[in-house]
Amino acid sequence: MTSIQIGFIGMGLMGVPMSKRLLQAGFPLQVWNRSTDKTAPLQAFGARVAESLEQLIRNTDLLMICVTDTAAVEQIVFGPGGIAEHGRAGQILIDFSSIDPAATRDMAARLKADCGIDWIDAPVSGGVAGAEQGSLAVMAGGNAELLQQVMPLLEPLSQRVTHMGPVGAGQVTKICNQMLVSCNVLVMAEVMALAEKAGVDAGQIPTALKGGFADSIPLQLTGPRMANRDFDEIKWHVKTLLKDLDMANALAKAMGSAVPMAGLGAELMRQHGSKGYLEQDPCTLIELYAGKG
Repeated sequence: MTSIQIGFIGMGLMGVPMSKRLLQAGFPLQVWNRSTDKTAPLQAFGARVAESLEQLIRNTDLLMICVTDTAAVEQIVFGPGGIAEHGRAGQILIDFSSIDPAATRDMAARLKADCGIDWIDAPVSGGVAGAEQGSLAVMAGGNAELLQQVMPLLEPLSQRVTHMGPVGAGQVTKICNQMLVSCNVLVMAEVMALAEKAGVDAGQIPTALKGGFADSIPLQLTGPRMANRDFDEIKWHVKTLLKDLDMANALAKAMGSAVPMAGLGAELMRQHGSKGYLEQDPCTLIELYAGKG
């Protein structure tokens, strides 16, 4: 499938390394981003930069999106000059963004009716490191045969692709993932601050717990940064976890399912974000608990 023309929309923390992986695998790639300066690293790496979203849509077979939220996806798909306006039957859209499941189902049905494009929701887990290493976990919703067709395009990006069901199922799975991740990192911040106050070297906590039941990838990646107050490099955003926890609570309300931990997690994340940390890395969450008292 190296002859297939891929268009990647969204050159953020995840979009840039994912695009580089596709280029390294030999796929022809065209990229577009609202802020054109963010496409420069990809152009230097061999990607073609589309002058407009319309140009990218017209000159590609498969469209990949990785943007911040539901509203951003909707704008790209149904906004002026977007995919619905310039797309054609036979094209496939793969959305790596983490967005609302119900909105995903609605947009997929509408796009199919408007111009015949098939939609696969394929949110990912693994962060920037996973994107750089091609070890993302992909949770996919959509037609199983269609997913199998595009599997060669997902292999350079992922360690595993799991088909979770029809369109929207991938987004539901990602919400479940983010509930676990977000609550984990909040408890981690409590633990690191408590260890400090008790006179323990918090920087040793990840090492001490490695391989035990309390261990996790976030603990090993984020724990040392919390302990060392290493906040400068932003690997992910507080605002992203807050967005996902809010979606978790909305989904739970719609399903009549109790999620008290996710509810509390959202409010704690919101409290932290309100102090100027929304654009910062979640390793800053230790500051919620590190004050004296």
